[in-house]
Amino acid sequence: MSDPVIDVRDLNKSFGTLHAVKDFSITVERGRICGFLGPNGAGKTTTLRMLCGLLKPDSGSGEVLGLDVMRQADLIKRRVGYMTQRFSLYEDLSVEENLMFAARVRELDRRPQRVTEAIERLGLTARRKQLAGTLSGGWKQRVALAVATLHTPDLLLLDEPTAGVDPEARRTFWDEIHALAGEGMTVLVSTHYMDEAERCHEIAYIAGGRTLARGTSQEVIAASGLITFAATGPGADRLAVKLRDAPGVAMAAAFGTTLHVSGRDRSALEAAIQPYRGQGLDWYETEPSLEDVFIQLIHDLNAEKARAAAEAA
Repeated sequence: MSDPVIDVRDLNKSFGTLHAVKDFSITVERGRICGFLGPNGAGKTTTLRMLCGLLKPDSGSGEVLGLDVMRQADLIKRRVGYMTQRFSLYEDLSVEENLMFAARVRELDRRPQRVTEAIERLGLTARRKQLAGTLSGGWKQRVALAVATLHTPDLLLLDEPTAGVDPEARRTFWDEIHALAGEGMTVLVSTHYMDEAERCHEIAYIAGGRTLARGTSQEVIAASGLITFAATGPGADRLAVKLRDAPGVAMAAAFGTTLHVSGRDRSALEAAIQPYRGQGLDWYETEPSLEDVFIQLIHDLNAEKARAAAEAA
């Protein structure tokens, strides 16, 4: 196994009274795609900015690309590609002009060649003279990715890169991410989409500034300890409200016309759904989805906060 591209331990960052990132640790090997998930305000963007050298952690230790995360931020920035959540290129410049400007800022060699290669790779040839501001969301993201990878970084950090992009454009974008990883680039990507999380080699779920789960999709699901029953049939989805607060039910949620009911105590869970069997519904046990697990992680965190508040009162 090669040396990890990211290997950081116990990173912390606060803004006034807000402890945005708490004791964050992660190791990511070369060529891996790591999905970074969590609710809004979980600390994902702050963590990405610390890893790429834009923010200095208040405390912690570790290396990014073999460089000290606390003392060598300027060197880290030169070798990392970072694509921000919002489109941040110049809308009154063409695609080609944006790329050439980025190449000059980074003082890259072979600028015309690099720009042409990036344009061709991301299918932007027909739009190279088009103003960036006139592009659709999907094409803007391609330009942003071209800029982020123009200097051939060893590490690519993507902050919700496909938010607001249509499904076809998202799939094309992810095909390119996997191609880059196949060439040895390491990718850390934050996302709210569960199907994108499943496209990653591994995932990390954070909330409240803390890492709540880490591993492959299957490892995270297995570690949750959740038992899930699903129900289909007339009105199955409307049972979520009735079952949500039942003893033994940790989570009840509708997915279209299908109901998922989860808990960690099998006997209590089966007792909770028993009154609703035999009402024209088809009940069956199923594997929890990533969404089931992540909703439960948030419930667990909220319950922990409530207990702490009660003890402090």
